[in-house]
Amino acid sequence: MKSGSLLHLALRSLQRHRLANGITILTTALAVGLAFAVFAINAQAQAAFVGGGNGYDAVLGARGSQLQLVLNSIFHLETSPGNIPWTLYEAAAERAGVKRAVPVAVGDNYRGFRLVGTTLEYFTDPPEDAPPWKLAAGGRFFDSERREAVVGSFAARQTGLQPGSTFSPYHGLVFDEDHQHHEEYLVVGILEPTNTPVDRVIFIPIEGIFRMEGHILRGSGETFVPESGHPIPTEHREVSAVLLDLANPQIGFSLEQQINRQGKVATLAFPIGRVVAEVFQKMGWAHRVLALVSYLVLVIAGASILANLVQTLSSRKKEFAVLRALGMPRKNLFGLLVLESSLLALLGSLGGFLVYALVLLAASSIIRAQTGVVLQVWSFHPVFLWGPAAMVGLGALAGTLPAWKAYRTEVAGHLRG
Repeated sequence: MKSGSLLHLALRSLQRHRLANGITILTTALAVGLAFAVFAINAQAQAAFVGGGNGYDAVLGARGSQLQLVLNSIFHLETSPGNIPWTLYEAAAERAGVKRAVPVAVGDNYRGFRLVGTTLEYFTDPPEDAPPWKLAAGGRFFDSERREAVVGSFAARQTGLQPGSTFSPYHGLVFDEDHQHHEEYLVVGILEPTNTPVDRVIFIPIEGIFRMEGHILRGSGETFVPESGHPIPTEHREVSAVLLDLANPQIGFSLEQQINRQGKVATLAFPIGRVVAEVFQKMGWAHRVLALVSYLVLVIAGASILANLVQTLSSRKKEFAVLRALGMPRKNLFGLLVLESSLLALLGSLGGFLVYALVLLAASSIIRAQTGVVLQVWSFHPVFLWGPAAMVGLGALAGTLPAWKAYRTEVAGHLRG
């Protein structure tokens, strides 16, 4: 019997038992979609965070956790580990081998979206390997001498801010209506989407952070309250972190030796990718557990295919006897059952792509709202190839037991019945 005839018979059989087969296909689709989601989300999240330095190689900040420093200054998560004197920023900027040094100051928000104070060079002179900053039509970057702001795309969409809008920030990183500042800022530009945490940030001149109502500077070790109309002496200024673009890795190793191992004032997080990668390595056990669950769910889906075929086997014995009486060889009858189980697994795997898309869309909205990182639904991952292949293989294996029972079907006895 030709393979085309076997396929036709298999499809007819699937159609006759559409309810049971539909449930089996749905179960398989859920299993495959879960496996897709576990591996794809982990891979994309790791790539986004490990490679999310925006072109900078290191971060200089207060003494403490390197991870907290990176999360706060690069990914705009967590709280600041503290401040360092402005003089450390100036020393880092003047050091040989440091191509760029950009100060960052945090401490305020607008309706839950973090305000980051920095200099104009952050936008106009980014590292060579970083994508250039682009503004939406009609916008411009802020003037460092004025109360102006540049807003990330996601923050602008959620708050309704647009060029020409004004707003008053709130003290602290957590939105509290009772802690609103009196200073008013003018939005002069909206950043185009970058699909990074920057989309959740509102940038203002660093001078604005210094002079915000209620802010106190301790760069010199003594308390200093800026006065309107008077310059802030350099010794009193302080920053939350300094982003460093280095000429080569040796500069970073030298700075790390000097600051982290010999000094007691500041911390250097270098390289940024390694600091973040350590988190994924420490949390690797969680991914392995989820991967194991995915494998088990795939096996359960294969077992559901086996249960479905075994359940219908007794009602189909006469059908098998007729096929044998019409001249179908035993091996073809065996192949028919294996083909049916493989088709169930294949259809379930195709449905798994839809389940995966729905899961990733839901997860993407949550991850973007919390971190600003955007997951790409159809970004390729090898699981899209080996996942369906493994499921079809499990389906074919599950079909061998009922196929063997069909192979042993006695023609005469079942026809008499």
